[in-house]
Formats: sequence, structure tokens, C-alpha cells
Amino acid sequence: MKKILLGFALFLGVAQTQAQESNLQLKGTVTDTVAKYVYLQKFHNKMFTTIDSSKVVEGNFSFKTKVKLPELYGLSVNTANIPLYIFLEKTPITVKLSPVKNYSTSVVEGSESQQLFDTYRKTRDVEISKWITEHPASIVSAYVLYRNWSYRLTPDQITQNIALLDKSQQNSTYVKELKELVTVLNGLAVGKKAPDFTANDPDGKPVRLSENLKGYTLVDFWASWCAPCRKENPNIVAAYKEYHDKGFNVFGISLDKKKENWVKGIQDDNLNWLQVSELIYWNSEIAKLYGVRAIPANYLVDSKGIIVARNLRGEELQTTLKTLLDKK
Repeated sequence: MKKILLGFALFLGVAQTQAQESNLQLKGTVTDTVAKYVYLQKFHNKMFTTIDSSKVVEGNFSFKTKVKLPELYGLSVNTANIPLYIFLEKTPITVKLSPVKNYSTSVVEGSESQQLFDTYRKTRDVEISKWITEHPASIVSAYVLYRNWSYRLTPDQITQNIALLDKSQQNSTYVKELKELVTVLNGLAVGKKAPDFTANDPDGKPVRLSENLKGYTLVDFWASWCAPCRKENPNIVAAYKEYHDKGFNVFGISLDKKKENWVKGIQDDNLNWLQVSELIYWNSEIAKLYGVRAIPANYLVDSKGIIVARNLRGEELQTTLKTLLDKK
């Protein structure tokens, strides 16, 4: 009985340690910029939010901010740009921070998680299950499964990889969100009904998905800032021209932040179909509703809103539409 209680206490200790906050021991130097401040940013849902700043004095900066550790944060000299991705721990960490080439020349010392993250980014042909098996207790493994692999895997594959993670990661934010994603994706399988929603078009008019389903509709997630989306758009335009008269429609959902960029993207790419956006980037409730973790992404649904296929791109979209519509 004592052994069981001891094990339970140790488990609670791990969970409590994960939830506790600690003061940073972070300092560094800034080069290749005249910036007066370094900004510490918190990562959540593919976005960074500034939580503290340090004035640069004679090229030096430091942070003693109380934050959750270990965890991924961002360091930058300009909050409008993508920061240096940095895994901070309960150890003294020093950084040579340079904004050159998107901070790729910056050097981080003192963080084992950061070293592992750098190794991951340099490793080609990563097999995620093998990687997690080799590094089961690292927050880096939980993060890359969440950030880099969740949109490539089936719900079952996500669950199988979560099981490979050590107990110390099972209560992490990344695993919790992955489990929520699995639930969402299981409800979006082929044959299931697509969730309904309402959002504003570029004129500010509310548009409801279920009221605009005719024939087969591609529920298409994209954004003007997304290069792969813009590259795929001509294929969707070609499919629309070829099959619209036979019953093919598109319903676009943009993850843009600024209306002017969204509208310009629609015009430049000739997206002549219904378009809506919440204009809140990755905070999109519609994207969350559809388990969208990367764009471009899409669902093909029939006139009753039943999902027929998912993530059709290139020739696969054309082939699927030909099979469904040319026989009519």
C-alpha cells in the first residue's frame, strides 16, 4: 500500500511541477540592430503574444519574468515580425540575439530543449513515432507532434503517438489540445455531417454555410498570407470553371487578419465564389470547428452537408469532381 501511495504522490508531484511557474534566468546580447527593447513572447495556437520587455543597455538584456517552464517562447526586437523560437527551462540561459535572416544566426546556450529542437529542425525525413520513442520525456516531442504533425496524421495516429510520450508530457498543453483535436476530427470523417456556421462576407453580411449548399461544395480554408494557399488557388479556380455549371461550388473561409489583404487576395486570385472571414487569424472558431491545423485545407460536402472527401488538391480535386459530376 505504501508503494502505491508513494507512486501516486510522485505522479502528483510531476503534475504539480508541470503547472508551477518559475522565474527566468535569461540574459543575452543584441547584435545587428539598433532596437532599444527585446520582447518576450508567449506561444499559443501558432501565435505569439508579448508578455514582457527588457530594455537594451549597452547591448545587453535580461529577463527574470515568472513563467511556466519548460516551455516554448519567442524573443524578438520587433513584435510585428516572427520571433526567435526558444525553449526556456529552469536553468541559466544566455542568448546572442540577432534579427538577421529571421533570427537564424542567433545562438542559445543553456537549454537542452533548445538544443534538441535545433537538432529536430536540421534532421531530414523525421519519422515522428521514432523521434518520440527516442525523446519521450521532452517537451520538444510534444510540441512537434502538435505543431508539425497533427495536420498530417489521422486521429488514430495522433492517439498512438500521444501514447508514446512520457507521463511528464501527458498533462502538457500540447497533449491536451491534441486530444481535443482527435475528438473533433473523429466527428469530421467521410460520411459525417459538416458543422454549420455563420460568418461575414467582405461586405459585412452574415452568410450561413447550410443555406449555400448546392450540388457539391468545397469548404475551403485559406489566407492571403499563405503562400501554399495562393499556389493552390489557380487549381481551384480551374476546377470551378470546369465544373460549376455541373454542380460544383466553393465556400471560402479566410484566416486573414486584415480585411484589405483578404479582399485583395480574393481579387488577385479571381476567387469568384462566396467568401467569409472572422479576421482573427488562427483564433478562428471555424478553423477550430473543422480541426484545421494548417492551410490550405478543405472539405468536399454534398447538398445535405455530408462530408464526401477531405483535403483534395491538384489533380485529386479534378479527378474526384470528374467522378462525381461527369456521370450526371
